[in-house]
Amino acid sequence: MSSPSEPDSPRNLFDQVSHTSGKLTAWLTLFMVATTAVIVVMRYVFDAGLIWLQESVIWMHATVFMVGAAYTLLHEEHVRVDIFYRKMSERGRAIIDLTGVIVFLLPLCGFLAFKAYDFAAVSWAIHESSREAGGLPYPLIPILKSIVIIMPILVAIQGVSLLLRSLATMSRK
Repeated sequence: MSSPSEPDSPRNLFDQVSHTSGKLTAWLTLFMVATTAVIVVMRYVFDAGLIWLQESVIWMHATVFMVGAAYTLLHEEHVRVDIFYRKMSERGRAIIDLTGVIVFLLPLCGFLAFKAYDFAAVSWAIHESSREAGGLPYPLIPILKSIVIIMPILVAIQGVSLLLRSLATMSRK
């Protein structure tokens, strides 16, 4: 993926977006673990709890998966059905990647972003807050639902990077 001298450096602007979102997500994961520890101590030591704090962990967990998806694709750690891919030439892998991005990834990301727009827009329009008494207040629920739009955008950006990389690989030979 990256140059040998800088194993974790992004190669272009698209990769930089995915790299930065992934690093921010890593910090969110640490915050989520600390919040979970606070919840456990409150529950078992003080016999107390806060609904909004418990809900925030669920939403942080969802955010980690959604925002971290592009970072995972950047580092090729995503799930891949690898029957032939590993044994193929670099050009063959580039053809598979290019085809996958054009046929599957970009259309799926477009569809998800399109469908998620109404999901988030309605949440903003009705000033949605948690259904639970003491849960997350407005505007946190709409902000979090907006991440459902951000995820396919971030993955599509990384998909374009993969597409460009595949085209470059194919043009070299």
